[in-house]
Amino acid sequence: MKKKESTLINMVFVLFAITLAAGLSLGYVNDITLEPKAKARLAKKMKALNVVLPQFDNDPISDGYLLKMAEVKDSVEIYPAYKDSVFAGAAITGVSERGYSGLVKLMVGFQPDGQIINIAVLEQKETPGLGTKMKGEKFLRQFREKHPASFDLKVQKDGGEVDALAGATISTRAFSEATQQAYDAYIIYKEKNLISDN
Repeated sequence: MKKKESTLINMVFVLFAITLAAGLSLGYVNDITLEPKAKARLAKKMKALNVVLPQFDNDPISDGYLLKMAEVKDSVEIYPAYKDSVFAGAAITGVSERGYSGLVKLMVGFQPDGQIINIAVLEQKETPGLGTKMKGEKFLRQFREKHPASFDLKVQKDGGEVDALAGATISTRAFSEATQQAYDAYIIYKEKNLISDN
């Protein structure tokens, strides 16, 4: 039996067939994982809302909306919370691209008067054992029950009041920047919706 000669046309055809098969496989896998990924993102968001908001009886996700801010690349997500039809607070996302390893995304919960209830870290890629400590209780508790109008969200090295993570000042700055951004968005939200501090 005579061996087939390798020609440019044969090689291009084989490469095209392999690429087509790989592309179709990846597309199929992506399609079947879209719904589970969306459910996982929703569950993560709901968990964060339960951590940063006071008790609520509405659906903050369906009541939420996006706020476009000039200094923010993507829109800021706002999730209002109501208890017995009375505004109880809001959870707002804050983002900084200035982390040591890039993106730091938070969800910050605010009382009606603007005081911070709690903060949940949604995304971060900081150095394990250093910047990742931003999710720790010791670091987060310095923000709780603080009002950004009177508590300077800058790191102490920069003249603010935030005690930086040891060896992770850049990560702390990004965290503080994202928190300040969330507060700024909250002030805009309150003004647009005529929400009082009560």
